Amino acid sequence: MKKDIKFYNSLTRQKEKFEPLEENTVKMYACGITPSAEAHIGHLYQALIYDIMRKFLVKEGYNVIYARNYTDVDDKIIAKSNELNVPANEYAEKMIENIDKEMKAFQIGEPDIWLYATKTIQDMINFISKLIEKGKAYSTPNGDVYFSVETFKEYGKLSGRRTEEALDGVRIENDEYKRSPLDFALWKSAKAGEPYWESPWGKGRPGWHIECSVMNYVTFGDQIDIHGGGRDLLFPHHENEIAQTENLTGKPFAKYWIHNGLIRVNGQKMSKSLGNSLLMKDLRKNYHIEVIKMALLQNSYHTDINITDKLFQDAERHLYNFYKVLLSAKENFGEFSGSDSKVEEDFDEAMRDDLNTSKAISYLFNIFKEAKEKLAKKDKSVMETLNSVINTYSLLGLFKEEPKVFVEQVDKKLKSDVSEDILKLAEERWQAKKEKNFARADELRKEILEKGYEIKDSKDGYEVLKQN
Repeated sequence: MKKDIKFYNSLTRQKEKFEPLEENTVKMYACGITPSAEAHIGHLYQALIYDIMRKFLVKEGYNVIYARNYTDVDDKIIAKSNELNVPANEYAEKMIENIDKEMKAFQIGEPDIWLYATKTIQDMINFISKLIEKGKAYSTPNGDVYFSVETFKEYGKLSGRRTEEALDGVRIENDEYKRSPLDFALWKSAKAGEPYWESPWGKGRPGWHIECSVMNYVTFGDQIDIHGGGRDLLFPHHENEIAQTENLTGKPFAKYWIHNGLIRVNGQKMSKSLGNSLLMKDLRKNYHIEVIKMALLQNSYHTDINITDKLFQDAERHLYNFYKVLLSAKENFGEFSGSDSKVEEDFDEAMRDDLNTSKAISYLFNIFKEAKEKLAKKDKSVMETLNSVINTYSLLGLFKEEPKVFVEQVDKKLKSDVSEDILKLAEERWQAKKEKNFARADELRKEILEKGYEIKDSKDGYEVLKQN
């Protein structure tokens, strides 16, 4: 018998018991990436959250069908391709290839179904035609098609915005044929230098909002269980998806609307215009992928994350100390084996409470504290606990590295962070020791410690490491 899982549903604004439309099958869709540039930490965070959600539901015994999309035709893609003087489709394909490579490097699982906007154009035309037939959308003499917001009486139910408030933050197309400023484009007539497709309304391309509705509709039918995405998509994108889909089907589109928080960098919203986007490929150069995941998952997925150097440094220090315990255990007792049921039970309980990765990770500090105590007593039962940690927390993408490899990699990185001034102090201390001037050596060690570094002596010399 399955235990209850609760998710926060943005539609009802409360935690709800998860009960899929079909008893054991979960139809799950998460808005993917518009490949107009290289992948950044925001893309990583969203993909990580819904990958973990999918994996946990599978662990709980559900048959999950997980779909993600690429919005591979878009204003930004067209602008960038024109700037580079390459066809838009070729530019999008190249960006998708780069993004896929980064997601693979971060060990983000593939969805069961990949969807591409450009591969469902005819389905979009059919969908839009049905909305026009039902009087929910209208075409203009210019060849544009708009959705009529006033035909959907529940507009605003996801975001909580009243119709008159909904104009805030909406891109208003300057079109004399629009019946209402709130109406949004389903089909855009072709402009010079843009890709286009033939349609009953002339040459053009789909609007942004129609794409996800149609990709869902042709993949899953009228309804899905989970629709995920970043909170920035809640309005107008997801609000518009609901309006156009439910106006066509007459049924609730998604049972659970789930939104992850946003990434901020040093307190500012991350954006290309501010030049503070953190690219995935650059993050990998500075930190192990598990360090980055741990930093991101120590928060509730609903909350915004403020990215600072300290966030990653703290995560690195904690994970480094955990891995040192794993390494010590392995050196003392060999390969990990056995299981500790409490580790998995506590983890699952936290995850069933709205995917509480923050709580799950908090358990690690006490687990590894007790593990160190057991190691000091040469208690081999520590191997059962640590084996359960490795097996259980792999769902979050943690403890998948060989302990010796992780520790050596971080050691090397910490050594490379040592400044020239500290190295000079360390060498002076070493000379003082060789001259048996131990008082001076102790003074220099203290000075080095106060500057945030430590000395590790050995029979062959010494190492200087940044404190973790």
